[in-house]
Amino acid sequence: MSFDHKTFLKNLTEAPGVYRMIGIDEEVLYVGKAKNLKRRVTSYFQKNHPSPRIAMMVTQIARIDTTAVRSEAEALILENTLIKTLKPRYNILFRDDKSYPYIAITGDASPRLAYYRGAFEKGVRYFGPYPSSWAARESVQLLQRLFLLRTCENSVFSNRSRPCLLHQIKRCSAPCVDIINPEAYARDVKLAVLFLEGRHSDVMEGLSARMQEASDRFAFEEAAVFRDQIRALQTVLHKQFVDSGKDEDVDIIVAQQISGVVCVNLAMVRGGRHLGDRPQFPQGSEGLEVADALLAFVEQHYRDHPAPAKLVIEGAEATIVRQVLEEVLDHPPIVATARFQAEKAWVEMAQINAGLAIETRLRETGRAEGQLDALQAALGMAEKPRRIECFDISHTQGEATVASCVVWDGVGMKKSEYRRFNISGITPGDDYAAMRQALTRRYEKVAAGEGVRPDLILIDGGKGQVGIAWEVLTELGLQSIEMVGVAKGEGRKAGLEQLIHPDGRPGLALGGEHPALHLIQIVRDEAHRFAITGMRARRSKTRLTSKLEDIPGVGPTRRKKLIEAFGGLAGVRDATVEDLCRVEGINRKMAELIYNALH
Repeated sequence: MSFDHKTFLKNLTEAPGVYRMIGIDEEVLYVGKAKNLKRRVTSYFQKNHPSPRIAMMVTQIARIDTTAVRSEAEALILENTLIKTLKPRYNILFRDDKSYPYIAITGDASPRLAYYRGAFEKGVRYFGPYPSSWAARESVQLLQRLFLLRTCENSVFSNRSRPCLLHQIKRCSAPCVDIINPEAYARDVKLAVLFLEGRHSDVMEGLSARMQEASDRFAFEEAAVFRDQIRALQTVLHKQFVDSGKDEDVDIIVAQQISGVVCVNLAMVRGGRHLGDRPQFPQGSEGLEVADALLAFVEQHYRDHPAPAKLVIEGAEATIVRQVLEEVLDHPPIVATARFQAEKAWVEMAQINAGLAIETRLRETGRAEGQLDALQAALGMAEKPRRIECFDISHTQGEATVASCVVWDGVGMKKSEYRRFNISGITPGDDYAAMRQALTRRYEKVAAGEGVRPDLILIDGGKGQVGIAWEVLTELGLQSIEMVGVAKGEGRKAGLEQLIHPDGRPGLALGGEHPALHLIQIVRDEAHRFAITGMRARRSKTRLTSKLEDIPGVGPTRRKKLIEAFGGLAGVRDATVEDLCRVEGINRKMAELIYNALH
Protein backbone atom coordinates (compact mmCIF):
# COMPACT_ATOMS: atom_id res chain seq x y z
CA MET A 1 0.00 0.00 0.00
CA SER A 2 1.40 3.41 -0.94
CA PHE A 3 1.96 6.17 1.60
CA ASP A 4 -1.29 8.03 2.42
CA HIS A 5 0.16 11.50 2.05
CA LYS A 6 -3.22 13.29 2.01
CA THR A 7 -4.10 12.15 5.53
CA PHE A 8 -0.57 12.84 6.76
CA LEU A 9 -0.47 16.36 5.32
CA LYS A 10 -3.91 17.17 6.73
CA ASN A 11 -2.56 16.67 10.26
CA LEU A 12 0.94 18.15 9.77
CA THR A 13 2.01 21.20 11.77
CA GLU A 14 3.04 24.48 10.14
CA ALA A 15 5.88 24.97 12.63
CA PRO A 16 9.52 25.08 11.48
CA GLY A 17 11.34 21.78 11.77
CA VAL A 18 13.06 18.81 10.18
CA TYR A 19 11.43 15.97 8.25
CA ARG A 20 12.75 12.48 7.52
CA MET A 21 11.47 10.46 4.56
CA ILE A 22 11.44 6.78 5.60
CA GLY A 23 11.26 3.95 3.08
CA ILE A 24 10.59 0.24 3.37
CA ASP A 25 12.79 -1.63 5.87
CA GLU A 26 13.08 1.64 7.85
CA GLU A 27 15.67 3.04 5.42
CA VAL A 28 16.05 6.81 5.77
CA LEU A 29 15.70 8.21 2.26
CA TYR A 30 15.99 11.94 2.84
CA VAL A 31 16.38 14.51 5.62
CA GLY A 32 15.30 18.10 5.05
CA LYS A 33 14.51 21.27 6.94
CA ALA A 34 11.57 23.62 6.62
CA LYS A 35 10.43 27.00 7.85
CA ASN A 36 6.89 25.62 7.49
CA LEU A 37 6.77 21.82 7.68
CA LYS A 38 3.31 21.48 6.14
CA ARG A 39 4.06 23.72 3.18
CA ARG A 40 7.47 22.17 2.49
CA VAL A 41 6.42 18.51 2.74
CA THR A 42 3.30 19.19 0.65
CA SER A 43 5.53 20.36 -2.20
CA TYR A 44 6.87 16.82 -2.62
CA PHE A 45 3.46 15.48 -3.62
CA GLN A 46 2.62 17.73 -6.57
CA LYS A 47 1.59 15.94 -9.75
CA ASN A 48 4.57 16.95 -11.90
CA HIS A 49 7.67 17.15 -9.74
CA PRO A 50 10.47 19.18 -11.37
CA SER A 51 13.16 16.76 -10.16
CA PRO A 52 12.95 13.17 -11.52
CA ARG A 53 15.29 12.04 -8.77
CA ILE A 54 13.09 13.40 -5.99
CA ALA A 55 9.99 12.11 -7.80
CA MET A 56 11.54 8.63 -7.69
CA MET A 57 12.25 9.05 -3.98
CA VAL A 58 8.64 10.03 -3.28
CA THR A 59 7.43 6.72 -4.75
CA GLN A 60 9.53 4.89 -2.15
CA ILE A 61 8.17 6.73 0.92
CA ALA A 62 6.52 4.49 3.49
CA ARG A 63 6.46 7.01 6.36
CA ILE A 64 7.49 10.58 7.19
CA ASP A 65 8.83 11.51 10.64
CA THR A 66 9.01 15.15 11.73
CA THR A 67 10.62 17.11 14.57
CA ALA A 68 9.34 20.61 15.26
CA VAL A 69 11.82 23.25 16.47
CA ARG A 70 11.56 26.93 17.34
CA SER A 71 13.19 28.53 14.32
CA GLU A 72 14.43 27.86 10.80
CA ALA A 73 18.02 28.31 12.00
CA GLU A 74 17.58 25.54 14.56
CA ALA A 75 16.10 23.36 11.83
CA LEU A 76 19.20 24.01 9.73
CA ILE A 77 21.56 22.79 12.42
CA LEU A 78 19.43 19.77 13.36
CA GLU A 79 19.21 18.84 9.67
CA ASN A 80 23.00 18.95 9.48
CA THR A 81 23.31 16.67 12.52
CA LEU A 82 20.84 14.12 11.19
CA ILE A 83 22.41 14.01 7.73
CA LYS A 84 25.78 13.25 9.28
CA THR A 85 24.31 10.57 11.53
CA LEU A 86 21.85 8.88 9.16
CA LYS A 87 23.59 9.41 5.77
CA PRO A 88 20.33 9.34 3.74
CA ARG A 89 20.60 8.06 0.19
CA TYR A 90 18.88 11.04 -1.45
CA ASN A 91 20.77 13.78 0.43
CA ILE A 92 23.62 14.95 -1.78
CA LEU A 93 25.07 17.98 0.04
CA PHE A 94 26.87 17.23 3.28
CA ARG A 95 27.99 20.04 5.53
CA ASP A 96 30.92 19.55 7.90
CA ASP A 97 31.73 21.53 11.04
CA LYS A 98 33.42 24.20 8.95
CA SER A 99 30.01 25.15 7.58
CA TYR A 100 29.14 26.78 10.89
CA PRO A 101 30.92 29.73 12.52
CA TYR A 102 31.75 29.83 16.22
CA ILE A 103 32.94 32.37 18.76
CA ALA A 104 36.25 31.41 20.35
CA ILE A 105 37.92 32.53 23.58
CA THR A 106 41.56 31.46 23.62
CA GLY A 107 43.48 30.07 26.57
CA ASP A 108 46.19 32.77 26.55
CA ALA A 109 47.19 34.71 29.65
CA SER A 110 45.07 37.54 28.27
CA PRO A 111 42.42 35.57 26.33
CA ARG A 112 41.39 36.73 22.88
CA LEU A 113 37.80 36.95 21.65
CA ALA A 114 37.48 35.89 18.01
CA TYR A 115 35.18 34.80 15.22
CA TYR A 116 36.22 31.25 14.28
CA ARG A 117 35.52 28.73 11.55
CA GLY A 118 37.47 25.46 11.27
CA ALA A 119 38.69 22.46 13.25
CA PHE A 120 38.72 22.81 17.02
CA GLU A 121 42.02 23.26 18.87
CA LYS A 122 42.95 22.28 22.41
CA GLY A 123 42.97 24.99 25.04
CA VAL A 124 40.36 27.09 23.23
CA ARG A 125 36.72 27.41 24.28
CA TYR A 126 34.17 27.46 21.47
CA PHE A 127 30.62 28.79 21.62
CA GLY A 128 27.98 28.15 18.98
CA PRO A 129 27.42 27.15 16.30
CA TYR A 130 25.77 30.23 14.86
CA PRO A 131 23.47 29.99 11.84
CA SER A 132 25.46 32.55 9.80
CA SER A 133 28.80 34.33 9.77
CA TRP A 134 26.92 37.63 10.06
CA ALA A 135 25.31 36.57 13.34
CA ALA A 136 28.64 35.38 14.78
CA ARG A 137 30.54 38.54 13.75
CA GLU A 138 27.80 40.78 15.10
CA SER A 139 27.97 38.84 18.34
CA VAL A 140 31.72 39.39 18.58
CA GLN A 141 31.23 43.15 18.12
CA LEU A 142 28.52 43.25 20.75
CA LEU A 143 30.69 41.31 23.20
CA GLN A 144 33.49 43.77 22.50
CA ARG A 145 31.25 46.63 23.51
CA LEU A 146 30.03 44.80 26.61
CA PHE A 147 33.26 43.29 27.95
CA LEU A 148 36.08 45.14 26.09
CA LEU A 149 37.99 41.95 25.30
CA ARG A 150 40.86 42.00 22.83
CA THR A 151 40.37 40.64 19.31
CA CYS A 152 43.88 41.14 17.89
CA GLU A 153 46.21 38.32 16.87
CA ASN A 154 48.96 37.28 19.32
CA SER A 155 51.66 38.63 16.99
CA VAL A 156 50.08 42.10 17.21
CA PHE A 157 49.22 41.84 20.92
CA SER A 158 52.78 40.97 22.02
CA ASN A 159 54.36 43.85 20.08
CA ARG A 160 52.14 46.76 21.15
CA SER A 161 53.75 49.69 22.92
CA ARG A 162 50.65 51.86 23.11
CA PRO A 163 46.87 51.31 22.90
CA CYS A 164 45.30 50.83 19.50
CA LEU A 165 42.29 52.54 17.97
CA LEU A 166 39.87 49.97 19.47
CA HIS A 167 40.79 51.18 22.95
CA GLN A 168 40.18 54.77 21.94
CA ILE A 169 36.67 53.97 20.67
CA LYS A 170 35.96 51.93 23.82
CA ARG A 171 36.04 48.49 22.23
CA CYS A 172 39.04 47.10 24.15
CA SER A 173 40.42 47.55 27.67
CA ALA A 174 44.05 47.38 26.34
CA PRO A 175 45.53 44.48 28.31
CA CYS A 176 48.45 44.62 25.81
CA VAL A 177 49.91 47.65 27.62
CA ASP A 178 48.53 46.83 31.10
CA ILE A 179 45.94 49.63 31.20
CA ILE A 180 43.71 47.00 32.80
CA ASN A 181 45.28 44.70 35.37
CA PRO A 182 45.22 40.90 34.74
CA GLU A 183 42.73 40.19 37.56
CA ALA A 184 40.19 42.69 36.25
CA TYR A 185 40.61 41.43 32.69
CA ALA A 186 40.11 37.85 33.90
CA ARG A 187 36.82 38.93 35.52
CA ASP A 188 35.66 40.40 32.20
CA VAL A 189 36.60 37.17 30.44
CA LYS A 190 34.63 35.19 32.99
CA LEU A 191 31.58 37.41 32.45
CA ALA A 192 31.86 36.93 28.69
CA VAL A 193 32.03 33.15 29.14
CA LEU A 194 28.98 33.14 31.39
CA PHE A 195 27.14 35.25 28.86
CA LEU A 196 28.02 32.91 25.99
CA GLU A 197 26.88 29.93 28.07
CA GLY A 198 23.46 31.52 28.23
CA ARG A 199 23.69 33.07 31.70
CA HIS A 200 23.36 36.64 30.47
CA SER A 201 20.25 37.77 32.31
CA ASP A 202 22.43 39.86 34.65
CA VAL A 203 23.94 41.65 31.67
CA MET A 204 20.51 42.36 30.22
CA GLU A 205 19.28 43.67 33.56
CA GLY A 206 22.37 45.86 33.84
CA LEU A 207 21.80 47.34 30.40
CA SER A 208 18.15 47.97 31.26
CA ALA A 209 19.15 49.71 34.47
CA ARG A 210 21.70 51.85 32.63
CA MET A 211 19.11 52.73 30.00
CA GLN A 212 16.64 53.76 32.68
CA GLU A 213 19.30 55.77 34.53
CA ALA A 214 20.24 57.61 31.32
CA SER A 215 16.59 58.26 30.63
CA ASP A 216 16.10 59.66 34.13
CA ARG A 217 18.98 62.09 33.40
CA PHE A 218 17.23 63.09 30.17
CA ALA A 219 20.25 61.69 28.26
CA PHE A 220 17.96 60.22 25.63
CA GLU A 221 20.66 59.65 23.01
CA GLU A 222 22.67 57.61 25.50
CA ALA A 223 19.53 55.72 26.53
CA ALA A 224 18.80 54.98 22.88
CA VAL A 225 22.26 53.36 22.55
CA PHE A 226 21.49 51.02 25.44
CA ARG A 227 18.05 50.33 24.00
CA ASP A 228 19.60 49.33 20.67
CA GLN A 229 22.13 47.13 22.46
CA ILE A 230 19.33 45.31 24.27
CA ARG A 231 17.40 44.77 21.04
CA ALA A 232 20.53 43.58 19.26
CA LEU A 233 21.35 41.16 22.06
CA GLN A 234 17.82 39.75 21.97
CA THR A 235 17.92 39.14 18.21
CA VAL A 236 21.49 38.73 16.99
CA LEU A 237 22.56 36.68 20.00
CA HIS A 238 19.70 34.25 19.54
CA LYS A 239 21.85 31.11 19.82
CA GLN A 240 20.59 27.87 18.36
CA PHE A 241 20.28 25.11 20.92
CA VAL A 242 20.08 21.97 18.83
CA ASP A 243 23.88 22.01 19.21
CA SER A 244 25.27 23.29 22.51
CA GLY A 245 28.91 23.48 21.44
CA LYS A 246 29.87 21.47 24.53
CA ASP A 247 30.88 17.85 24.81
CA GLU A 248 27.93 16.96 27.03
CA ASP A 249 25.45 14.11 27.28
CA VAL A 250 21.99 15.09 28.51
CA ASP A 251 18.53 13.52 28.39
CA ILE A 252 15.60 15.94 28.47
CA ILE A 253 12.40 14.32 29.75
CA VAL A 254 9.07 16.14 29.79
CA ALA A 255 5.56 14.90 30.48
CA GLN A 256 2.32 16.45 29.26
CA GLN A 257 -1.37 15.63 29.34
CA ILE A 258 -3.91 16.88 26.80
CA SER A 259 -7.53 15.69 26.64
CA GLY A 260 -6.73 12.79 28.95
CA VAL A 261 -3.78 11.55 26.85
CA VAL A 262 -0.43 11.45 28.66
CA CYS A 263 2.83 11.69 26.73
CA VAL A 264 6.36 11.39 28.08
CA ASN A 265 8.82 12.82 25.57
CA LEU A 266 12.50 11.91 25.69
CA ALA A 267 14.94 14.21 23.86
CA MET A 268 18.57 13.17 23.66
CA VAL A 269 21.68 15.34 23.50
CA ARG A 270 24.93 13.47 22.90
CA GLY A 271 28.27 15.17 22.55
CA GLY A 272 26.42 18.47 22.66
CA ARG A 273 24.26 17.58 19.62
CA HIS A 274 20.50 17.32 19.79
CA LEU A 275 19.72 13.95 18.18
CA GLY A 276 15.93 14.27 18.16
CA ASP A 277 13.21 13.11 20.51
CA ARG A 278 10.87 10.19 20.97
CA PRO A 279 7.37 10.51 22.42
CA GLN A 280 6.20 7.63 24.62
CA PHE A 281 2.57 6.86 25.47
CA PRO A 282 1.96 4.72 28.56
CA GLN A 283 -0.66 1.99 28.35
CA GLY A 284 -3.61 2.14 30.68
CA SER A 285 -3.13 5.85 31.25
CA GLU A 286 -6.69 6.63 32.32
CA GLY A 287 -6.52 8.75 35.44
CA LEU A 288 -2.72 8.74 35.33
CA GLU A 289 -1.01 11.85 36.66
CA VAL A 290 1.74 13.47 34.60
CA ALA A 291 4.30 13.12 37.41
CA ASP A 292 3.51 9.42 37.88
CA ALA A 293 3.93 8.81 34.16
CA LEU A 294 7.32 10.52 34.13
CA LEU A 295 8.53 8.58 37.18
CA ALA A 296 7.39 5.27 35.70
CA PHE A 297 9.16 6.04 32.44
CA VAL A 298 12.41 6.98 34.19
CA GLU A 299 12.39 3.77 36.22
CA GLN A 300 11.69 1.50 33.23
CA HIS A 301 13.87 3.29 30.67
CA TYR A 302 17.06 3.50 32.72
CA ARG A 303 16.68 -0.04 33.97
CA ASP A 304 17.36 -1.14 30.39
CA HIS A 305 19.34 1.77 28.90
CA PRO A 306 22.48 3.59 30.08
CA ALA A 307 21.90 6.99 31.64
CA PRO A 308 23.82 10.11 30.53
CA ALA A 309 25.64 12.38 32.94
CA LYS A 310 22.58 14.60 33.43
CA LEU A 311 18.79 14.53 33.19
CA VAL A 312 16.79 17.72 32.70
CA ILE A 313 13.17 17.05 33.62
CA GLU A 314 9.88 18.91 33.49
CA GLY A 315 6.71 17.42 34.97
CA ALA A 316 7.90 15.91 38.25
CA GLU A 317 10.01 16.86 41.27
CA ALA A 318 13.73 16.44 40.57
CA THR A 319 14.36 15.06 44.06
CA ILE A 320 11.76 12.32 43.60
CA VAL A 321 13.19 11.39 40.18
CA ARG A 322 16.61 11.18 41.81
CA GLN A 323 15.26 8.83 44.47
CA VAL A 324 13.77 6.56 41.82
CA LEU A 325 17.08 6.43 39.95
CA GLU A 326 18.99 5.65 43.13
CA GLU A 327 16.93 2.49 43.41
CA VAL A 328 17.60 1.53 39.79
CA LEU A 329 21.24 2.61 39.19
CA ASP A 330 24.45 2.27 41.18
CA HIS A 331 25.61 5.69 40.02
CA PRO A 332 22.57 7.84 39.20
CA PRO A 333 23.04 10.95 37.03
CA ILE A 334 22.48 14.55 38.03
CA VAL A 335 18.75 15.36 37.92
CA ALA A 336 17.57 18.96 37.65
CA THR A 337 14.98 21.23 36.14
CA ALA A 338 16.09 23.55 33.33
CA ARG A 339 18.37 26.26 34.65
CA PHE A 340 20.47 27.62 31.80
CA GLN A 341 19.14 29.07 28.59
CA ALA A 342 20.20 26.07 26.49
CA GLU A 343 18.39 23.69 28.85
CA LYS A 344 15.27 25.85 28.82
CA ALA A 345 15.30 25.84 25.03
CA TRP A 346 15.65 22.02 24.97
CA VAL A 347 12.73 21.65 27.37
CA GLU A 348 10.63 24.05 25.29
CA MET A 349 11.28 22.06 22.12
CA ALA A 350 10.53 18.77 23.90
CA GLN A 351 7.23 20.20 25.14
CA ILE A 352 6.30 21.41 21.66
CA ASN A 353 6.93 17.97 20.19
CA ALA A 354 5.10 16.23 23.04
CA GLY A 355 2.05 18.40 22.35
CA LEU A 356 2.22 17.68 18.62
CA ALA A 357 2.56 13.93 19.31
CA ILE A 358 -0.53 14.00 21.54
CA GLU A 359 -2.54 15.90 18.92
CA THR A 360 -1.52 13.38 16.26
CA ARG A 361 -2.41 10.47 18.52
CA LEU A 362 -5.81 11.95 19.30
CA ARG A 363 -6.53 12.29 15.59
CA GLU A 364 -5.25 8.79 14.84
CA THR A 365 -7.27 7.31 17.70
CA GLY A 366 -10.42 8.92 16.37
CA ARG A 367 -9.67 7.63 12.89
CA ALA A 368 -8.85 4.15 14.25
CA GLU A 369 -12.17 4.02 16.09
CA GLY A 370 -13.98 4.78 12.83
CA GLN A 371 -12.04 2.05 11.05
CA LEU A 372 -12.84 -0.43 13.82
CA ASP A 373 -16.54 0.42 13.64
CA ALA A 374 -16.45 -0.17 9.88
CA LEU A 375 -14.54 -3.45 10.26
CA GLN A 376 -16.92 -4.71 12.93
CA ALA A 377 -19.89 -3.96 10.69
CA ALA A 378 -18.30 -5.46 7.57
CA LEU A 379 -17.45 -8.76 9.29
CA GLY A 380 -20.59 -8.87 11.44
CA MET A 381 -18.59 -9.14 14.66
CA ALA A 382 -20.31 -8.81 18.02
CA GLU A 383 -17.57 -6.50 19.36
CA LYS A 384 -14.85 -4.30 17.94
CA PRO A 385 -11.57 -6.18 17.37
CA ARG A 386 -9.03 -4.62 19.70
CA ARG A 387 -6.15 -6.96 18.84
CA ILE A 388 -5.51 -8.03 15.25
CA GLU A 389 -2.79 -10.48 14.21
CA CYS A 390 -1.74 -10.97 10.59
CA PHE A 391 0.39 -13.73 9.01
CA ASP A 392 2.41 -13.78 5.80
CA ILE A 393 4.89 -16.20 4.23
CA SER A 394 8.02 -15.17 2.33
CA HIS A 395 10.74 -17.14 0.54
CA THR A 396 12.88 -17.07 -2.59
CA GLN A 397 11.94 -20.06 -4.74
CA GLY A 398 11.57 -22.12 -1.61
CA GLU A 399 14.82 -20.94 -0.01
CA ALA A 400 14.93 -19.43 3.51
CA THR A 401 11.18 -19.60 4.18
CA VAL A 402 10.05 -17.21 6.91
CA ALA A 403 6.59 -16.58 8.34
CA SER A 404 5.72 -13.30 10.00
CA CYS A 405 3.14 -12.42 12.62
CA VAL A 406 2.46 -8.72 13.25
CA VAL A 407 0.15 -7.22 15.85
CA TRP A 408 -2.21 -4.23 15.78
CA ASP A 409 -3.40 -3.35 19.28
CA GLY A 410 -6.29 -0.92 18.83
CA VAL A 411 -4.21 2.22 18.31
CA GLY A 412 -1.38 1.17 16.03
CA MET A 413 1.16 -1.49 15.22
CA LYS A 414 2.75 -3.01 18.31
CA LYS A 415 6.23 -3.87 17.13
CA SER A 416 7.40 -5.28 20.46
CA GLU A 417 5.03 -8.22 19.94
CA TYR A 418 5.96 -9.02 16.33
CA ARG A 419 7.19 -12.57 15.74
CA ARG A 420 9.06 -14.33 12.95
CA PHE A 421 9.08 -18.09 12.44
CA ASN A 422 11.93 -19.73 10.54
CA ILE A 423 10.19 -22.56 8.72
CA SER A 424 11.98 -25.92 8.38
CA GLY A 425 11.15 -29.56 7.66
CA ILE A 426 8.79 -28.83 4.75
CA THR A 427 8.96 -29.19 0.99
CA PRO A 428 10.61 -26.01 -0.35
CA GLY A 429 7.97 -23.63 -1.66
CA ASP A 430 5.04 -25.31 0.14
CA ASP A 431 3.26 -22.21 1.47
CA TYR A 432 0.43 -24.27 2.94
CA ALA A 433 2.80 -26.31 5.10
CA ALA A 434 4.64 -23.11 6.11
CA MET A 435 1.39 -21.49 7.17
CA ARG A 436 0.36 -24.58 9.14
CA GLN A 437 3.68 -24.62 11.00
CA ALA A 438 3.61 -20.89 11.81
CA LEU A 439 0.03 -20.86 13.12
CA THR A 440 0.57 -24.03 15.13
CA ARG A 441 3.65 -22.60 16.82
CA ARG A 442 1.88 -19.29 17.52
CA TYR A 443 -1.44 -20.59 18.85
CA GLU A 444 -0.37 -23.71 20.75
CA LYS A 445 0.43 -21.42 23.67
CA VAL A 446 -2.89 -19.60 23.33
CA ALA A 447 -4.73 -22.94 23.42
CA ALA A 448 -2.78 -23.81 26.58
CA GLY A 449 -3.85 -20.51 28.16
CA GLU A 450 -0.37 -18.96 28.07
CA GLY A 451 -0.41 -16.51 25.15
CA VAL A 452 -2.49 -13.43 24.33
CA ARG A 453 -5.64 -14.28 22.40
CA PRO A 454 -6.37 -12.07 19.35
CA ASP A 455 -9.82 -10.82 18.41
CA LEU A 456 -9.20 -11.16 14.68
CA ILE A 457 -6.68 -13.10 12.57
CA LEU A 458 -5.80 -11.95 9.06
CA ILE A 459 -4.19 -14.37 6.62
CA ASP A 460 -2.37 -12.89 3.63
CA GLY A 461 -3.65 -15.34 1.05
CA GLY A 462 -6.65 -16.89 -0.66
CA LYS A 463 -8.91 -19.89 -0.06
CA GLY A 464 -6.09 -22.42 0.25
CA GLN A 465 -4.23 -20.48 2.91
CA VAL A 466 -7.44 -19.71 4.79
CA GLY A 467 -8.47 -23.40 4.70
CA ILE A 468 -5.16 -24.47 6.25
CA ALA A 469 -5.40 -21.76 8.91
CA TRP A 470 -8.94 -22.83 9.81
CA GLU A 471 -7.80 -26.45 10.17
CA VAL A 472 -5.10 -25.39 12.63
CA LEU A 473 -7.52 -23.32 14.72
CA THR A 474 -10.04 -26.18 14.72
CA GLU A 475 -7.40 -28.67 15.87
CA LEU A 476 -6.43 -26.32 18.70
CA GLY A 477 -10.02 -25.61 19.70
CA LEU A 478 -9.83 -21.92 18.78
CA GLN A 479 -12.61 -21.77 16.20
CA SER A 480 -14.25 -18.91 18.12
CA ILE A 481 -11.51 -16.51 16.99
CA GLU A 482 -12.68 -14.51 13.98
CA MET A 483 -10.48 -15.09 10.92
CA VAL A 484 -10.46 -13.87 7.31
CA GLY A 485 -8.07 -14.13 4.40
CA VAL A 486 -6.96 -11.10 2.40
CA ALA A 487 -6.76 -12.18 -1.24
CA LYS A 488 -5.12 -9.86 -3.76
CA GLY A 489 -7.47 -8.44 -6.34
CA GLU A 490 -7.24 -8.44 -10.09
CA GLY A 491 -3.83 -7.26 -11.23
CA ARG A 492 -2.77 -7.20 -7.54
CA LYS A 493 -4.07 -3.62 -7.36
CA ALA A 494 -4.64 -2.05 -3.95
CA GLY A 495 -8.34 -1.52 -3.26
CA LEU A 496 -9.48 -4.61 -5.15
CA GLU A 497 -8.72 -7.09 -2.36
CA GLN A 498 -11.32 -9.67 -1.35
CA LEU A 499 -11.92 -10.90 2.19
CA ILE A 500 -12.18 -14.70 2.28
CA HIS A 501 -14.24 -16.35 5.03
CA PRO A 502 -13.33 -19.88 6.17
CA ASP A 503 -16.98 -21.05 6.18
CA GLY A 504 -17.36 -20.82 2.39
CA ARG A 505 -19.31 -17.56 2.19
CA PRO A 506 -18.71 -15.53 -1.00
CA GLY A 507 -15.66 -13.27 -0.94
CA LEU A 508 -16.31 -9.74 0.30
CA ALA A 509 -14.95 -6.80 -1.73
CA LEU A 510 -15.13 -3.65 0.38
CA GLY A 511 -13.76 -1.20 -2.20
CA GLY A 512 -10.72 1.03 -2.12
CA GLU A 513 -12.31 3.85 -0.11
CA HIS A 514 -13.74 1.68 2.65
CA PRO A 515 -12.19 2.61 6.04
CA ALA A 516 -12.12 -1.04 7.15
CA LEU A 517 -10.07 -1.97 4.10
CA HIS A 518 -7.62 0.83 4.87
CA LEU A 519 -6.94 -0.70 8.28
CA ILE A 520 -6.63 -4.20 6.82
CA GLN A 521 -4.18 -2.96 4.19
CA ILE A 522 -1.99 -1.28 6.82
CA VAL A 523 -1.75 -4.48 8.88
CA ARG A 524 -1.35 -6.76 5.84
CA ASP A 525 1.40 -4.60 4.30
CA GLU A 526 3.29 -4.54 7.58
CA ALA A 527 3.15 -8.35 7.79
CA HIS A 528 4.48 -8.54 4.24
CA ARG A 529 7.33 -6.12 5.00
CA PHE A 530 8.28 -7.95 8.20
CA ALA A 531 8.31 -11.33 6.43
CA ILE A 532 10.46 -10.08 3.53
CA THR A 533 13.10 -8.51 5.78
CA GLY A 534 13.31 -11.71 7.82
CA MET A 535 13.60 -13.86 4.70
CA ARG A 536 16.37 -11.70 3.24
CA ALA A 537 18.36 -11.80 6.46
CA ARG A 538 17.99 -15.57 6.74
CA ARG A 539 18.87 -16.12 3.08
CA SER A 540 21.99 -13.96 3.37
CA LYS A 541 23.13 -15.81 6.48
CA THR A 542 22.43 -19.22 4.95
CA ARG A 543 24.30 -18.43 1.76
CA LEU A 544 27.32 -17.02 3.59
CA THR A 545 27.44 -20.01 5.94
CA SER A 546 27.23 -22.33 2.96
CA LYS A 547 30.10 -20.50 1.26
CA LEU A 548 32.29 -20.83 4.36
CA GLU A 549 31.51 -24.53 4.62
CA ASP A 550 32.49 -25.04 0.99
CA ILE A 551 35.99 -23.54 1.40
CA PRO A 552 38.63 -26.29 1.59
CA GLY A 553 40.50 -26.23 4.90
CA VAL A 554 37.86 -24.16 6.76
CA GLY A 555 36.37 -26.62 9.20
CA PRO A 556 34.10 -26.06 12.22
CA THR A 557 36.94 -24.79 14.43
CA ARG A 558 38.17 -22.18 11.96
CA ARG A 559 34.61 -21.11 11.13
CA LYS A 560 33.95 -20.57 14.83
CA LYS A 561 37.12 -18.51 15.25
CA LEU A 562 36.29 -16.39 12.21
CA ILE A 563 32.76 -15.68 13.41
CA GLU A 564 33.96 -14.84 16.93
CA ALA A 565 36.74 -12.58 15.59
CA PHE A 566 34.45 -10.52 13.37
CA GLY A 567 31.21 -10.62 15.36
CA GLY A 568 29.25 -12.67 12.84
CA LEU A 569 29.15 -13.86 9.26
CA ALA A 570 28.61 -10.37 7.84
CA GLY A 571 31.80 -9.22 9.55
CA VAL A 572 33.74 -12.09 7.96
CA ARG A 573 32.45 -11.09 4.54
CA ASP A 574 33.44 -7.44 5.08
CA ALA A 575 36.95 -8.27 6.35
CA THR A 576 40.04 -7.64 4.22
CA VAL A 577 42.78 -10.20 3.62
CA GLU A 578 44.93 -8.45 6.22
CA ASP A 579 42.07 -8.59 8.73
CA LEU A 580 41.63 -12.32 8.13
CA CYS A 581 45.35 -12.95 8.64
CA ARG A 582 45.07 -11.71 12.22
CA VAL A 583 42.77 -14.59 13.16
CA GLU A 584 44.53 -17.47 14.90
CA GLY A 585 45.15 -20.35 12.50
CA ILE A 586 44.62 -18.31 9.32
CA ASN A 587 47.74 -17.71 7.22
CA ARG A 588 47.86 -15.39 4.23
CA LYS A 589 47.20 -18.13 1.69
CA MET A 590 44.12 -19.26 3.61
CA ALA A 591 42.99 -15.65 4.09
CA GLU A 592 43.16 -15.02 0.34
CA LEU A 593 41.23 -18.25 -0.27
CA ILE A 594 38.47 -17.18 2.15
CA TYR A 595 38.32 -13.63 0.75
CA ASN A 596 38.07 -14.80 -2.84
CA ALA A 597 35.34 -17.32 -1.96
CA LEU A 598 33.18 -14.66 -0.30
CA HIS A 599 33.53 -11.97 -3.00
